[in-house]
Amino acid sequence: MFESLLGFAILFVLVLLRVPIAIAMIMVGTAGFAMLRNWHAALNILGGTALDTGMSFTLSVIPLFILMGNLLTISGVSGSLFSAAHRALYRLRGGLAMASIVACGGFSAVCGSSLATAATMSKVAMPSMRKVGYADSLATGSIAAGGTLGILIPPSVILVLYGIMTEQNIGMLFMAGIVPGLLGILLYMGAVRATIWFNPEAGPPGDRMPWSERLMALRGVWGVLILFILVMGGIYGGFFTPTEAAGIGASGAFLFALFKGRLTIKELGSILIQSVRTTAMIFSVLIGALLFANFINIADLPGILSLWVLKANLSPLMVLMMIIAIYIVLGCVLESLSMILLTVPVFYPMISEIAFPVVPPHLVLIWFGILVVVVTEISLITPPVGLNVFVLRGVLPDVTTGTIFKGVTPFWVADIIRLAVLVFFPALALGVPMLMMN
Repeated sequence: MFESLLGFAILFVLVLLRVPIAIAMIMVGTAGFAMLRNWHAALNILGGTALDTGMSFTLSVIPLFILMGNLLTISGVSGSLFSAAHRALYRLRGGLAMASIVACGGFSAVCGSSLATAATMSKVAMPSMRKVGYADSLATGSIAAGGTLGILIPPSVILVLYGIMTEQNIGMLFMAGIVPGLLGILLYMGAVRATIWFNPEAGPPGDRMPWSERLMALRGVWGVLILFILVMGGIYGGFFTPTEAAGIGASGAFLFALFKGRLTIKELGSILIQSVRTTAMIFSVLIGALLFANFINIADLPGILSLWVLKANLSPLMVLMMIIAIYIVLGCVLESLSMILLTVPVFYPMISEIAFPVVPPHLVLIWFGILVVVVTEISLITPPVGLNVFVLRGVLPDVTTGTIFKGVTPFWVADIIRLAVLVFFPALALGVPMLMMN
């Protein structure tokens, strides 16, 4: 136990010293394993983990989904989604903010990255909202919050990594993320309405437009709808695995970009380089997390925690609440990917041994994965880090950080409500996976 706590302390010190989280986890994990065993074994684990991770067929789903998202981004999907949502909701007060949230949800379905969703949609939606006269707080808050959907609505890279680390079915995790993602969109739209109720001038309605113009906007999203139905329908129907679905999705996105006339040789080269860089970053963090997990498992931290929970005679709900509280605190200082990869190996063995009355035992880790991702979404807009907030701050330098944090407050409350609903009503997350099993 002491070795594990010391390892965590050293890791946090390295992170505060601005050592990249992947390097910090590799250093602490390797040194900790060597301290408990020997350096020869530690270096063998280091080389073997790096080789196995890089050569893993299952992990090939990550670069394929990243490539699919980048290809669809260059094809102008984000603008088409916002345009379609805008024309459906333009007459409502706050309609453009709601359209931004709906478009973020749609873009998340093909992107899988919260930061990319927030950055892309800010360039698309912010000019339209400013033109109508939206308050910067509501405009930026809706985009920052909507961007968090990128790590939940499938296909989600975070869910892929969680599934691999906990040995859960990735297709089941994708299905479990659909209803919570849609619930997030509805609650965010409710947060916009609440903001408008307190300050009607924050989100004025848009100008009238003919039906022909509204229907024409739907033509721009047909490719995304077909691709999403093909990928998710194929997984749900058992026609192909998530890895095969990722390959089909990337191929379809390539053809869609060609059809749109946006894909030049130069753009293709840029997309491939960007996809490789993102993949290398994720794989580096994953290798570090696996090495650190080896260290804490050898130190038996998960076993000690499980034994402590049993001796303390805590209720399952109390244990879950304590873990959620830890995630919310960690979210204030760590970014989402590192936080999940760092903590899941500690918590999931303990969660798998707890009997939750309303959750089937074989689906506990599926439910827990969705809760972890939702809590991580909250961390993306929680001060003082709130990565989505700082992404918007970089894209919109004329908007202060305080203004954006003020704007995300109603959405943060909506996220807390969604988290509580998913904790007390697990069927909302597990309904689709259970249908899939049947």
